[in-house]
Amino acid sequence: MTSTPILQQKTGGAIDTAWVRAQFPSLQLRVNGQPAVFFDGPAGTQMPQQVTRAIQDYLLHNNSNTCGAFLTSRKSDEAIAAARSAMADFFHCEADEIVFGQNMTTITFALARAIGRDLREGDEIVVTTLDHDANVAPWRALEEKGVVVREADIREADCTLDLEDLKKKITAKTRLVAVGYASNAVGTINPVAEITKMAHAVGALMFIDAVHYAPHGPIDVKALDCDFLICSPYKFFGPHMGTLYGKREHLERLRPYKVRPASDQIPDRWETGTQLHELITGINAAVDYLASLGRSCDASVSTRREALLAAYAATVPYERALVTRLIAGLLEIPKLKFFGISDPTRFSERCSTVSIRIGDHNPTAIATFLGERGIFTWDGCFYALNLTERLGIQESGGLLRIGLVHYNTMDEVERVLAALNEFARK
Repeated sequence: MTSTPILQQKTGGAIDTAWVRAQFPSLQLRVNGQPAVFFDGPAGTQMPQQVTRAIQDYLLHNNSNTCGAFLTSRKSDEAIAAARSAMADFFHCEADEIVFGQNMTTITFALARAIGRDLREGDEIVVTTLDHDANVAPWRALEEKGVVVREADIREADCTLDLEDLKKKITAKTRLVAVGYASNAVGTINPVAEITKMAHAVGALMFIDAVHYAPHGPIDVKALDCDFLICSPYKFFGPHMGTLYGKREHLERLRPYKVRPASDQIPDRWETGTQLHELITGINAAVDYLASLGRSCDASVSTRREALLAAYAATVPYERALVTRLIAGLLEIPKLKFFGISDPTRFSERCSTVSIRIGDHNPTAIATFLGERGIFTWDGCFYALNLTERLGIQESGGLLRIGLVHYNTMDEVERVLAALNEFARK
C-alpha cells in the first residue's frame, strides 16, 4: 500500500527530459567512446549546475563563520536560514524543526545517544531487516546500556516488510520504532504512515529513514505524523550532507551532547561545531532545482511547496515508466534472479531501484562488465547488511543494483538491458 496521500494526487505535466539533462553537466561524460549512463544514483545522484554554482558563489563572496557583527558573517546566517526554509518546504514542517549535519549516519548516532539518555534497561527499540545499517547500528549501540533491540523480518519472496511480525515486535515496552521509507537495496516502499500509527499506539517514537525515498516521492511529515525523519541531500541532487526533521517538542525536550558555549535554542543545540556553510547553501539550491522542475511542469503553482509537489507529480510516473520497462526486460534474461516487487500492479509499493543476480556470477564481475561499457551500477550490500545476510547472498558478493532517477532515459534502460543480455550469454 502507498503510505503518503500526496502520491495519489493528479499527475502533473510531462518532464522535458532535454531540459533536465541540460542542468547536469556531468551527464556529458563519455567512457570508452560511449556516453556514460548514471545508474548509480542510490549511492548519490549527480548535481545540477545551479547547486555547484551556489556553493562556488558562497565560497567566493560570503565565506565566513556565523553570528558575527560584519557583512559576510550576516550573509552566512542568511544562507543557513534560507536553507532551513527550503528544507521546511521540502518536508512540510517549520524551519526551526530542521537540523543539518555531516551525514545521515552521524546525525542518527547523535540522536540515538540523546534518546538513549532517557531510556532504561529493558526498554525496547524495533528495527527491521530491510533497513540500511545506519538505521540499525545507532540503535543497537544502545544495547550497551541494557536496551533491547528487536528486528522485524521480511517476506523473502518479494523483499517486503513482514507487517505481522512487525506488529508482534511492537509492544508496551517499545520506546522507538526505526523504519526506512524505502529500501536502498531493493526499492520497497514501506507503509510508514501505518507503521507510525502502530508506534504511537503504544506510546513509542517513530523514526523514519527517508534517505532513499527522498528523490523518488514527496515527503509530508505532518501527514505522516512521524517524530523524526532524516534524509541526505546528496541523494536528491544536492551536496554531501544530512538533514533531520524533528518535532519541535522532542528537539526541545531531549538533551543533545554539545559544547557549553553552544546555543540552547533549537535547532542550533543539535548542530555541533562549525557547519559546512557552503554545502548548506547547496542544499537550498537543490531544493530550488526541484521547485524549478515543478514550475516547468505546472506553471500554475505559486508557492515553493506547491512547485515541489508538481515536480514529484511529474517524476513519479516518469520513473515508473522507466522501471516498468527495466523490470520487464530483466525478467526475460536467462538465469537472472530478481529481488523485490516485480508485479506491475504493485509498483506503487516500490521505487525505481532494482537489484539482481545472474547465475553464479559475482555482482562485482557484472558491475565491471557494465562499467567498461559506460554503464555505472553498484554491487555489494549497500550497507543493507541485514538484508543480504538474510537472503544468504552476502558471502557471494551481494547484489547488483540499478538505480533510476528522472535524469535517466528509456534509451539508457535499453542499453543496460542489452548489456546484461550480452553478459548472460557469456
